[in-house]
Amino acid sequence: MASSLDDDEISSDDYYSLLNVRREATQEQLKAAYRRLCMLYHPDKHRDPELKRQAECLFNLVHQAYEVLSDPQARAIYDVYGKRGLDVDGWEVIERKRTPAEIREEYERLQREREERRLQQRTNPKGTISVGVDATDLFDRYEEDYEGMGGGGVPHLEINKMHISQSIEAPLTANDTAILSGSLSTHNGNGGGTINLALRKVTSAQGWGEMELGAGDTHGPLFGMKVFRNLTPRFYVTAQCGLQFSSRGVRPGLTTVLARHLDKNTMGYLQWRWGIHSSMNTSVVRDTESSHFTLALQLGIPHTFMMMSYQYKFQDEDQTRIKGSIKSGFFGTVLEYGAERKISRHSVLGAVVSVGVPQGVSLKVKLNRASQTYLFPVHLTDQLLPSAVFYATVGPLVVYLAVRQLVIQPDLEKQRQSSASNTAKKKQEAEAAVLLMQESVRRIIEAEESRMGLVILNAWYGKFVTDNSRRHERAKVIDVSVPLQCLVKDSKLILTEAAKSGLPGFYDPCVGEEKSLKVLYQFRGVMHQVLSGDSEALRIPKQSHRIDTDT
Repeated sequence: MASSLDDDEISSDDYYSLLNVRREATQEQLKAAYRRLCMLYHPDKHRDPELKRQAECLFNLVHQAYEVLSDPQARAIYDVYGKRGLDVDGWEVIERKRTPAEIREEYERLQREREERRLQQRTNPKGTISVGVDATDLFDRYEEDYEGMGGGGVPHLEINKMHISQSIEAPLTANDTAILSGSLSTHNGNGGGTINLALRKVTSAQGWGEMELGAGDTHGPLFGMKVFRNLTPRFYVTAQCGLQFSSRGVRPGLTTVLARHLDKNTMGYLQWRWGIHSSMNTSVVRDTESSHFTLALQLGIPHTFMMMSYQYKFQDEDQTRIKGSIKSGFFGTVLEYGAERKISRHSVLGAVVSVGVPQGVSLKVKLNRASQTYLFPVHLTDQLLPSAVFYATVGPLVVYLAVRQLVIQPDLEKQRQSSASNTAKKKQEAEAAVLLMQESVRRIIEAEESRMGLVILNAWYGKFVTDNSRRHERAKVIDVSVPLQCLVKDSKLILTEAAKSGLPGFYDPCVGEEKSLKVLYQFRGVMHQVLSGDSEALRIPKQSHRIDTDT
């Protein structure tokens, strides 16, 4: 039974894609494409009332697209503003008497103004909120009462430290930026704050310089300078110097970092720091699509250590990562392990268990939300207690599973339903178009077969997954053999660079994923096959598509 299709359900994101013409198409090319689609969708070709009504809807959409693109002024407005520009508000923006060239010139001027406004409004805020919790009473407490001391009551949790930092950027020009940052900290009732102002200037494509002024209630004024410079395409250097003023005098400091690309995925760093805490650090960082590895060695007073960390990246939609590290030095040894996972479009949740001597056991929970970071370090014990390690490992996992089941999954289900509803509407439009093409496609195939021309045997559009199961391979693809055959003219099929989902009879079977078009066709009695990217232009037949049957 034919699916129902109403006028307000008909939609197209791109008139050019609908007509299968290039954005630079001439009036003759537009007219030829329009006539071809009119032959497919003309209501007078159908007697069935339902098919006739659906043909009228699609015919009107094609006619609307052609009317816009065949009018030079309307086409210029559509190219600049899209469909919204064709409404009353869009026509009020630009005078009707202007030529297409003047319209595009006006658009470029407005675009420059919008870029300047965006530059002025771009503050790039970044912030961190850290709340430290002392939970040692959970594991280090008496089980019985001693002389009136209530050891068997509710464990005492204490927030013993907090840190808040925030920074914003204020672009002054295309090359100059002012950065304002500040922080507030408190630990066991004692607190303080700092504020810093930095002016950064991009001197060239190879480098930039920055000057910083700061002050705080725990120390005096601060003056610093920082310089970044690309020495070669694979080698850069960063140098930073500063003067800290206090009642004890002036404390200078200098930090230099040399970095070099060792290969495509590996960076080597050499850092030297001189001042209150002098040290030298060398590290190698290797980052690939599936893993991240870091090896570092630092010699300094009082911090000398060796650190090695590894992170494995799962290739899933949630961007799951598991990580572990070991750090050993004069302060002791610390072993950390944890995981992080994307829980929404802009949020990443992670947890890390830290086990060390003499630091004890801690749990660090981190939530990244857009440009904001929320940290919750929880200190569990000062000793290596197996119970603390167990609960620090299992507790976050249980809480995450509960939150995912009660909060995250319902929200994701709503998003899937919304996406599925839109996809269903597009699918309905495509099925209606294919139904109207049935009579024409039989005639086109007969004409092509009579002269051994171009016959589309199979055509699939969507995401092709490498798998031994053919069913799994086609789980995210749709059959577009009929729509492609209807686009064949004089034994030729030409598709433009636009996304194929806008073509008549097509829809997007996997929104947000990379798609391809796979075509198996016959030309002059010989089998051909081609796989084309979604936005790639395609022209068939071609000799290079021929399937060698000799092997």
